[in-house]
Amino acid sequence: MAGKNQGINPADLWRRSTGVRKEGRLFNSSKSHTISRILKRALDFVIAASLLFLLSPLLLSGAVIIMLSDRGAVFKSHRLIGYRGKEFGCLKFRTTRSDATPSLHAAIVGDILTRSSLDKLPQLINVLLGQMSLVGPRAIAKEELPRYGEHAYAYVAVRPGLTGHWQISEHVSYQNRVFLDVEYLRNWTLTLDFMIMAKTMAALLSRHALLPKTDL
Repeated sequence: MAGKNQGINPADLWRRSTGVRKEGRLFNSSKSHTISRILKRALDFVIAASLLFLLSPLLLSGAVIIMLSDRGAVFKSHRLIGYRGKEFGCLKFRTTRSDATPSLHAAIVGDILTRSSLDKLPQLINVLLGQMSLVGPRAIAKEELPRYGEHAYAYVAVRPGLTGHWQISEHVSYQNRVFLDVEYLRNWTLTLDFMIMAKTMAALLSRHALLPKTDL
């Protein structure tokens, strides 16, 4: 499967996804769903802007802590594939020292940010810019596309999500993650998005997620 997709072109995948949409195999193409997708983008913008404003003290605090730990860059940017196969810089808080030397302080801060998913908060900027959506398939790199075989088109058909089924489901295998992403696209509704966002928020607010990891 992977061998057939070596050297895969994201733009070609986007054209394939257009044909799949017309055949009705990927999305519900009814007028009501078309309006809902327009509303989804509007909600992405409004909610992302509101969260960036409300969480600005947390974002600034995280940035200061990271910057003071070794005076390195606050953010890391990974080149990932987005809507229509266009690459973009996906933002995250840096959770390791810039010089890669061991540091207990940096390890504790990085562990809390990663386990609570707070390291992904800068991706709200990507949502605001229209590069991502609040909910969607997992963002992947261009080099990963061959691994997705016949389902690779699903990862360029819509904006990747800051969260999704893959985020709220525990111990999900690679195969099941792909299945969840494809099923999300086939069964998508605004109600499903709000359900996933609610579960994500509950996980972020859990006490366990905010505690540093300790070995018993």
